[in-house]
Amino acid sequence: MSGGPGIFFDIGKKAKDVLHNDYAHQSPIHFHYQFMDWNLDLSCKVDEIVPGFRSLFKCTIPDSGKVELQYLNKFIGMTGCIGLVGNTEGGYDPVVSCSGLIGTRILSLGANVALDIPTRSISKLNAGFSFNSAFLVASLTLHDMFDTLKATCYHEVNPLTKTAIAAEVKHSLSLNETGVTIGAQHAFFPQTLVKARLDTFGKAGALIQQGLWQRLFITLAGEMDFLATNDKVPKVGVSLALSP
Repeated sequence: MSGGPGIFFDIGKKAKDVLHNDYAHQSPIHFHYQFMDWNLDLSCKVDEIVPGFRSLFKCTIPDSGKVELQYLNKFIGMTGCIGLVGNTEGGYDPVVSCSGLIGTRILSLGANVALDIPTRSISKLNAGFSFNSAFLVASLTLHDMFDTLKATCYHEVNPLTKTAIAAEVKHSLSLNETGVTIGAQHAFFPQTLVKARLDTFGKAGALIQQGLWQRLFITLAGEMDFLATNDKVPKVGVSLALSP
């Protein structure tokens, strides 16, 4: 299964890991206690249920949860998913989604669609293209019912120290607004990873992630909005991840 194009959500994943993963942000619905916002993420993946198939369970408490079945071969990656997504009224709406990706490890093209069951309407429609090489990983995707165009690129400088740089250009067609985010990561020690990012909206973020015993990871992240008009207090977040 490693020789195929992967699945749709692998498009732009390496750039997303550098620019967005583990930074100080919360899911749309989360717990709040005094000055703290927090949530709990649980996930489990089972490889090779039968040849070509694997399953994924992921739950972000109290925001959402899903069960997904994936099929991969040398030229196709497909997923089918059913889950619950929290709404503003405090309840949960069932959602069904599917995605498909066709191509090779170098070039791939795919799409993703989600259906909101209570309203019987399409709640998500995305499409994307990916180019992967040893020097550069690039992607071009459409999000938000084809209203947002996003281009990403990723370059690995040194695999031994996990040094990499990434950039993202995001354009809203309805708002005619464009934003650029750039970032980098570097491992000073085998278990110590540092990331930093900056965007054209005046937000800067950084994090340091420390691995303990190769299974436990502690991350300290911070973000500052330099263009905020009201309060320029930086956001600070701490996360703890345990990998069995």
